[in-house]
Amino acid sequence: MSIFSFISWRDWSLQLYFIYCGMTSQVIKVDTTTEMHCWVPTTPSPKKPTLVLIHGFGANAMWQWYLQIRPLLHNFNVYVPDLVFFGKSYFTGNERSEFFQAESVMKLLKQLGVTRFHLGGISYGGFVAYRLAHLFPDSVEKVVIISSGVCMVYEDKDELFKNNDSLVVADILLPKTPDHLRLLMKFSLNRPPTMVPSFILQDFINVMYTEQRERKVELLQHVAFSKEGAPPLPVLNQETLIIWGADDLVFPLELGHRLKRHLGDKAKLVVLKEAGHAVQLESPHEFNNVIKTFLIGSSL
Repeated sequence: MSIFSFISWRDWSLQLYFIYCGMTSQVIKVDTTTEMHCWVPTTPSPKKPTLVLIHGFGANAMWQWYLQIRPLLHNFNVYVPDLVFFGKSYFTGNERSEFFQAESVMKLLKQLGVTRFHLGGISYGGFVAYRLAHLFPDSVEKVVIISSGVCMVYEDKDELFKNNDSLVVADILLPKTPDHLRLLMKFSLNRPPTMVPSFILQDFINVMYTEQRERKVELLQHVAFSKEGAPPLPVLNQETLIIWGADDLVFPLELGHRLKRHLGDKAKLVVLKEAGHAVQLESPHEFNNVIKTFLIGSSL
């Protein structure tokens, strides 16, 4: 006898919402070892620019970008892929770096006929977006990096979740228990919910974090923090918007300022008040307007 899952129902309802907004779900075999899922416009408009949104750790891409889809579709052909090992995207090889993720996204977009696009990435997705923009400058136009510690050095890893020495980073970003998920919400949201029952949180863990968990842990282990003697983080040629929540407890705001200094005059930093790490969910109206202004407005 099956047990009702609220999270599975919510996932299904979000799929219907994406379809209602004019999106189609596609699974593309990009090479012999990789299948990637992507939400694509049902009828792309040749008059609109293209925007690719790359999610971070946590739930699938749909859950992370659902507050952006309808507003941004008015101005862009929006593509929302699931990174490898998330959602319906799979890979049978041994690669785990964000460089590999970036190359996989590019293969996917080429198969979808997307050759020029704006690019946004949040948190871990910002690492992937940064590498994609650097590796494929002829394809990527403007870049939006959101709440992403791409400028972290190896020593900064010790500062992640520094008040929770009993837990490793993977236990927080890929929670196994309701208490771990509550802790993740505390770090990710400026206003975390306080009355969510444990059975709902466990349901969320079962649906979103159980499948391919070991491979996701390996992704975390392969994030390329700069080490002494390693090549420095490249400077992007594209105009770049950096968006940060003022109260981000995952990647402190100083990392946003550090990235702005690294990129120089080609970058602009926008800090959204009363928002944490998941700034696109906590301040969606302001977030969406900032992105639209940057991408379709004048140069910095």
